[in-house]
Amino acid sequence: MDLTNIKDPSFLKKLSTHELEELASSIREFLIQKLSVTGGHLGANLGVVELSIALHKHFESPTDKFVFDVGHQSYIHKILTGRTNDFDTLRQYKGLSGFPKRAESEHDAWETGHSSTSLSAAMGMAIARDLKGESHYVVPIIGDGALTGGMALEALNHIGHEKKNIIVILNDNEMSIAANVGALHNALGRMRSAGKYKKVKDEFELLLKKIPAVGGKLANTAERVKDSMKYFMVPGMLFEEFGFTYYGPVDGHDFNDLQENLQYAKKTDGPVLVHVITQKGKGYVHAETDKKDKWHGVGPYKIESGEKIKQADAPPAWSQVVSDTLVKVAEKDKRVSVITPAMILGSKLENFQKAFPDRLFDVGIAEQHATTLAAGLATQGMKPFLAIYSTFLQRAYDQLVHDVCRQNLNVAFGIDRSGLVGADGETHHGVFDISFLRHLPNLVLMMPKDENEGQHMVYTALQYDDGPIAVRYPRGNGLGVPMDTDLKEIPLGTWEVLKEGTDLVILTFGTTIEMSLQASQELEKKGVSVRVVNARFIKPLDDLMLHHIMTERMPILTVEESILKGGFGSAVLEFAEEHDYKDQRIKRIGIPDKYIEHGSVKALLNEINMTKEAIQAEVINMLPSKQQRA
Repeated sequence: MDLTNIKDPSFLKKLSTHELEELASSIREFLIQKLSVTGGHLGANLGVVELSIALHKHFESPTDKFVFDVGHQSYIHKILTGRTNDFDTLRQYKGLSGFPKRAESEHDAWETGHSSTSLSAAMGMAIARDLKGESHYVVPIIGDGALTGGMALEALNHIGHEKKNIIVILNDNEMSIAANVGALHNALGRMRSAGKYKKVKDEFELLLKKIPAVGGKLANTAERVKDSMKYFMVPGMLFEEFGFTYYGPVDGHDFNDLQENLQYAKKTDGPVLVHVITQKGKGYVHAETDKKDKWHGVGPYKIESGEKIKQADAPPAWSQVVSDTLVKVAEKDKRVSVITPAMILGSKLENFQKAFPDRLFDVGIAEQHATTLAAGLATQGMKPFLAIYSTFLQRAYDQLVHDVCRQNLNVAFGIDRSGLVGADGETHHGVFDISFLRHLPNLVLMMPKDENEGQHMVYTALQYDDGPIAVRYPRGNGLGVPMDTDLKEIPLGTWEVLKEGTDLVILTFGTTIEMSLQASQELEKKGVSVRVVNARFIKPLDDLMLHHIMTERMPILTVEESILKGGFGSAVLEFAEEHDYKDQRIKRIGIPDKYIEHGSVKALLNEINMTKEAIQAEVINMLPSKQQRA
């Protein structure tokens, strides 16, 4: 089937089951081919091909609202709503987003990129529908991993209480980014093996009704037996207790089973949950047999062999450097443990898990719990290290404020994917953490210039005993610098001069050091002398060095790959104000007050004018006496 001819989902209404199966096969072939070039979320999408088709066949998008959780499994939805011709641009600069995007299509009712948001959003849409007197369906699609998030459970509770007409599709593939963990995961496992609950329950109720009425005692007994049967057939019928009508388990790759249960759901009043069992990666043998879920989000690959196309002899990934350092420190310090919110693979913690299985805690998609769990460990003299993406740390802000920083507990944070992350776009860029961490009392915040300094910062964080401390580090690979054998502490709040200069000082850190040094070197050729400082401690600042610079009356340019408002540059401005440096000239370069969309990091930096050329231009602008010479 030629997918490029699809304009909207209406064509599905006329297709037979055989034709739907042919369409599913075509979509799988298309995805495997296209993502081998662009990369993307392959496994999750291959697992929901039949489910996505069935939903669009039996509902009327965009009138009916599909609300995808996380959104990484929406590629088939995009194909069925007329975006096939844009797939060559998937996750590319100015191209098709890897997540639902309201500006892309009227069929995208909700934008997301984070887990566990769909049920709350769907409840809001259902309330609005009822208040406006409308009658369309609201259909959130949530995975079993996302269901562990506290926000999802809060929404389940509210939906069940209000009895709103919402059809929840639980896409159960036993995976999120990696294998799921926890009691809820185990309960779902019992449901998977229990058989078709709804059918057996209905047949049993029919049987009870045929019993001749011989008094209230028998009727009451029958009711109790019916309830007991419910718990027998599906152990721990959690969803029915929440107030949902439960259908399932449903074979998510069988169109007849899907269509039958979706029709049941549409005819049922009140909240419904359709429990769909799918296989992540279905249709591509390398993804189907992947137990570590390395096919969740992939870069380019060779279709036949499944071999990932990677840069030859690349330096180690930043996450790997951090993980290896944790293993080194934990070997000598039994107090060290590591916590991760379902990101063992993403944060490359497999080696730590193998070395210390009883000191690695994967709490599932539960960032709030992870943070307060770390706080609890710290109260007992332990050394917890929470490895978490910057974009996911946002979800634990209250716990940071109330449970960790307020109590001044010794929790170490490894803030992964800090800065721009590229193709995942605005929902995943780690550009806000400096602004929402810097103002918290007691917290130390730092970022290394390279992976060697990075390992020393992780060690420093685990030796620190005076409160919470965080190391932020970018996505991708390090610079390939030599690594010291022995770990050492970095003196708290100290910066280092990387290049001397007498006309102006650039204060920068992390990923922007390289472009700042390049700019300084180019300016040197033009007779402009620029000092470059590795301002590796974002909080506390190096007060001694700042006093020295401002006493010299040297202009300061701050450069940071983070949001400018409330960022590092703001901290330098605050320092000048607090210490009454009235005439100090300070300019800032960083990410402007807007969300940055997806694309390569280089393309995005060019878009926001964060380049070595822009740094040179700003330096010259700040030095009127040098303008003619430059």
